[in-house]
Amino acid sequence: MVTRGRVWKYGNDVNTDVIFPGKYTYTITDRREMARHALEDLDPNFASNVRPGDVIVAGRNWGCGSSREQAAICLKEAGVGAVVAESFARIFYRNALNNGLPAIICPEAVAALEFGDAVEIDLEAGTIRRGDDVWHFPPLPETALQLIQAGGLIPYLKRKLGR
Repeated sequence: MVTRGRVWKYGNDVNTDVIFPGKYTYTITDRREMARHALEDLDPNFASNVRPGDVIVAGRNWGCGSSREQAAICLKEAGVGAVVAESFARIFYRNALNNGLPAIICPEAVAALEFGDAVEIDLEAGTIRRGDDVWHFPPLPETALQLIQAGGLIPYLKRKLGR
């Protein structure tokens, strides 16, 4: 599984209220509408300029704060191909996988990549490439790859149960 896109780079401790604004938590339930508000308080240009496959690169503790699942959903629906960070808040990491959004820990890539860089991420090989530069991360377990490939936990379970 390979994704290709441009880098959108952000810092440390970006919380779920910033990823998906808390003011919309109980008013927006349509996933496409959620995508239109992704990161709007941090980067007003993100939602209108992100392209399918683009990659968020972030510092420490990405997705801290509340357990709001919308934070992962809005990024996935916006077309984000993966989030690469120094570290993730535990609940965001799980919500990302549950919604089919790859969450990759690779501090070396985070340190080197810049906004706008063209990258390629191979989830099975455990590599991030920018031109001739290559960074390695532990390849995702088979079950995680299956969740991502299926589009998240619910589609994975439906497929597995034959429904």
